[in-house]
Amino acid sequence: MLLFISKRFGLMVLTMLIVSLLLFVLLELQPGNVATKVLGPYSSEEQRTLWLEANGYLKPLWTRYLSWLGGMVTGDFGESIRFKTPVADILWPRLWNSAILAFWTFAILVPLSLTLGVLAGMREGSALDRAISITSIITTSVPEFASAVFLSAIFVFSLGLLPGTSGMTDGFDPLQLFLPVMVLILYDVGYVTRMTRASMAEVMTTPYIRTAVLKGLPFRRVVFRHALRNALIAPFTVIMLQVNWLLSGVIVVEFFFAYKGFGGLLLEASLNQDIFLIEACTMVAVFVAVSTQTLADIGYTYLNPRIRLS
Repeated sequence: MLLFISKRFGLMVLTMLIVSLLLFVLLELQPGNVATKVLGPYSSEEQRTLWLEANGYLKPLWTRYLSWLGGMVTGDFGESIRFKTPVADILWPRLWNSAILAFWTFAILVPLSLTLGVLAGMREGSALDRAISITSIITTSVPEFASAVFLSAIFVFSLGLLPGTSGMTDGFDPLQLFLPVMVLILYDVGYVTRMTRASMAEVMTTPYIRTAVLKGLPFRRVVFRHALRNALIAPFTVIMLQVNWLLSGVIVVEFFFAYKGFGGLLLEASLNQDIFLIEACTMVAVFVAVSTQTLADIGYTYLNPRIRLS
C-alpha cells in the first residue's frame, strides 16, 4: 500500500516537472519577448537589454529554468505586469475565494447528486428513475450563462431577494454566494447524478447482488453494504475531476457575478498578456489537477480492494 502511494506521488512530481518545463519553454524561451511584454512594445532595445541583464535572462537556458522553478516552489512568482505588485499578493486571495465557492458547491452537489443517482439506479426503469433522468438531462443541457440570467431574473429583478453581484466589497456575505453556487450546482448535478445512476444500475444487475437478494437479505442492506461501495467508483472519479473545473473552469460564472476568484484572475492575466501571472495560475491549476487525480487513485484502493491487493 505504501509502495502504491509513493509511486503515485512520484508520478505526480514527474508530471509537475514536465508541465513546468513545457510552460517555461513556451513562455520564456525567447527572453526578448518577455522583456517586451514587461516593458511594453515602445521600449527601446537598450532598455530591454538592461532589463534582461538585471533579471538574469542572459544566463544559459537551464540555469534560468532552475532559477524559475525554484521561485515557483518557494512562492516567488515575480511581479504582475498588470497589477504592478507581487503575483503572490494577488493569487492567494483569489485562490481562497475560489476555494470558498468550491466548498459550498461541493457541500450541496455531492450528497444531492449521489442520493438522486442511487435512488434512480436502484429502481432502473421506474417512474422515479425517469423523472430524475429527465431532470438531470435538462439541467445539464442548460449552460451556466443561461441559468445565471434566468436565476438573476427571478431572485434579483423579480423578487428582489438577492444581490445581483458577488464582489464581496463589504466583506464576506453568504447571500452573495447563493446565486453563483446555485448556478454551478444546477449545471453539474445532472452530470454527476447520471454517472451515479449508470454505475448503480450496472452494479444492481451483477450476479452477487442478485444472489444476495434471492437469499432474502433486506433490500436496504443489499444496497448500502454490497452495492453502494462498488457503485461509487465511477462517480468518485467524476467528482474529483470537478475540482479542476471549479478552480479554473468557472470563468463565466465568476465574470457574470463579478466574483473575484481564480478563474476571473486567469482570464484577466490572459487578456493582458501578464506572463508571470499566467505562469503562476497555470502551475497552481496543474498542481490542483495532479493532486486531485493522485487522491483519486489512492481513493480507488479503498473503494475497490482488488486494486489494493494487486
